[in-house]
Amino acid sequence: MVYQIFTVSDASGATAERVVQAALVQFDAEGVSIIRIGEVRTKSQIQEIIQRAAKNNGLIVHTLVSEELRHAILNEGRAVNVPTIDLMGPLLARLTDMFSLKPKGIPGGLHPFDRSYLQRIDAIDYTVRHDDGKNPHELDKAEIVLVGVSRTSKTPLSIYLAYRGWKVANVPIALGIEPPKELFRLPKRRVVGLIIRPERLAELRRARVEHIGTVPEGYADLEYIKKEMMYAYQIFERRKDWPLVDVTVKPIEETASEIVTLLHHSLYRDEPSI
Repeated sequence: MVYQIFTVSDASGATAERVVQAALVQFDAEGVSIIRIGEVRTKSQIQEIIQRAAKNNGLIVHTLVSEELRHAILNEGRAVNVPTIDLMGPLLARLTDMFSLKPKGIPGGLHPFDRSYLQRIDAIDYTVRHDDGKNPHELDKAEIVLVGVSRTSKTPLSIYLAYRGWKVANVPIALGIEPPKELFRLPKRRVVGLIIRPERLAELRRARVEHIGTVPEGYADLEYIKKEMMYAYQIFERRKDWPLVDVTVKPIEETASEIVTLLHHSLYRDEPSI
């Protein structure tokens, strides 16, 4: 089944798209298509989008600043049973109360195409193309490389760091499989190994098994996991300059901060390095 999510804006639509992409990282969903529609300024455009979403059983996520257009997309969506999610309206309402001022309602007021924005877009593009060991011949272009066994948060961490402007690649470790040779040629302060307690990893993998059903034999077995982690430590021993980060109990934000600190970076790419 193909799921269609329409990101709609009276500006470029990039903000809504980034929010949707960040949310999708939390799901192992396949067949999701994001359709970005920008420069929406009229009710007739809203009607066309709603009709298109209705035909494809789609969801609409929008950042419309015009109160008139926000009401229009809500009402038009309700009329044909198309869900619409307003990312901008609740925030504008709360800020209106805080400042006792009405919002200007100026479309595209963010002006996203500055240096840091373009840097993040470039980083996200690189990171998506180098997830889960893809394109190892381009590992030398990564600014951060995460290495670890399955379910050590490699992909969520990669995306989180990419949204802060870092080009991140991640490389999986699987029992008995040799990692790409390019990985061991990378310079210092480039690679971080992710470790986790086997018992916690077994819990995470059992949850994944319940969710997706079919997984490799032994995937969630504690004894197999212990062997896999031992193999991972053997890999890490080959480059003793790779720092190791324990992800057993840390949230993504804390782990990301630790990673960039260990690599002598700043969490935000456009801030000066340490």
